[in-house]
Amino acid sequence: MSSRNVIVLLSDEHNADVMGCAGHPMVRTPNLDALAKRGTRYTAAYTPSPICVPARASIATGRHVHEHRCWDNAIAYDGRSPSWGHRLQQANMRVESIGKLHYRKEEDLTGFDRQQLPVHIMDGIGQVFGSVRDPLPESIGKMPLFDKIGAGESSYNRFDRSVTELAVQWLHDREQVDDGRPWVLFVGLVAPHFPLIVPQAYLDLYPLDKIPMPRLSPKNGYVRHPWVERQVRYSDHDAAVGPDERKRLAIATYYALTTFMDEQIGKIVTALDASAFASNTTIVYSSDHGDNIGVRGTWNKCLMYRESTAVPMILCGPDVPADRVCGTPVSLVDLYPTITDEVGLSRHADDADLPGKSLVKVANEEMDADRLVLSEYHAIGSDSAGYMIADARYKYHEYVGYPPELFDLENDPGETVNLADEPQCKAVVECYAQELRGMLDPVATDAQAKRDQAALVASFGGREKALAMGTPGASPVPAT
Repeated sequence: MSSRNVIVLLSDEHNADVMGCAGHPMVRTPNLDALAKRGTRYTAAYTPSPICVPARASIATGRHVHEHRCWDNAIAYDGRSPSWGHRLQQANMRVESIGKLHYRKEEDLTGFDRQQLPVHIMDGIGQVFGSVRDPLPESIGKMPLFDKIGAGESSYNRFDRSVTELAVQWLHDREQVDDGRPWVLFVGLVAPHFPLIVPQAYLDLYPLDKIPMPRLSPKNGYVRHPWVERQVRYSDHDAAVGPDERKRLAIATYYALTTFMDEQIGKIVTALDASAFASNTTIVYSSDHGDNIGVRGTWNKCLMYRESTAVPMILCGPDVPADRVCGTPVSLVDLYPTITDEVGLSRHADDADLPGKSLVKVANEEMDADRLVLSEYHAIGSDSAGYMIADARYKYHEYVGYPPELFDLENDPGETVNLADEPQCKAVVECYAQELRGMLDPVATDAQAKRDQAALVASFGGREKALAMGTPGASPVPAT
């Protein structure tokens, strides 16, 4: 088995459609476009959960949320479940991280020889108030996520520049001590995650009069699913963003942050290309989840629609077909076998039953339109679990205690028409409901999540104390 180095470039909250190579008519992402041209871009890539901490635990372990039980942003990965990093360490291979991981805390043995500028959940406890879900508070009021939008420089902007500089330096330093063993470097950027603040030069690329208003607006007659409406009652981000001009500014800033992030990716890839590792390194670019960017009158993530659950996924390397667009459904749980396969490790007892498959293998095979991927949500703002399964044709959503949704991705890629109640789709709905039950028990999983969260809330002194604990916005980053 051949062995490669691997560099994982993970952004945060990048909507899969907001790239030039994905067909976006406005957003400038020349470096991601170039990476896609020299590798394979996956058009049906999904997150295991549309919120940071559970998704990142799935990246680490290669397992779905109901397996690792990191349900929300207060129950983070702590190293007790085996990670791909542990596998590399057992094989005496170098594995390091630079930037955001969003695990519990740096001291946990999560599978990295060294962490530089690590970002984990705040104070090792994260968003404790978000674990209060049974019953869910009617409302927590306005959150501070969108208090400031537009031109400026945030700690997140400075952090990403520092992460990029360290990654470039890491590649240079590694050349000086290269011993021929494969290595893996995980680089975690935070853009385009809120706060929606970006230096003026990037914002100037997106004039507000060119920014269209988000589609499927409730103000124009769109009726939100009741599970989504319950989230909006909990915290109405659309109201927090404000009037139309401020919505345009929020979208423009998100686009500008994406271009800013793309620039950082370009610097790291350029450094890799100039190094001795250029011909023997596999590059993975992705994000932990998407962003709604105002669609359906919603912002942030946390929903089962494509805006939240789809992620960008680009793979480039010696064994990867160039300039290929792959429609096989894939998931972030596929990163574990991708990494271990690329460095030359065979399957191990710890990962023999993983649900994922190497993205390199997927890229070199014919499209598998029937492959199913799973996403699930048990976190802040939801009074019951939400589940999504998708293949290349259909996307099915099931919500405990609420009606399901079914979308025909071939004819309705924007997920505008719910077909679940259509008589001609009854058999299709039943088929996907059974497929979901082959993966998990929706009701029992919802109950397990709530038991674990109730235990966490009790450990902090009960409901009222828990509601006052945890970061209300973005996790703080180290000073740079």
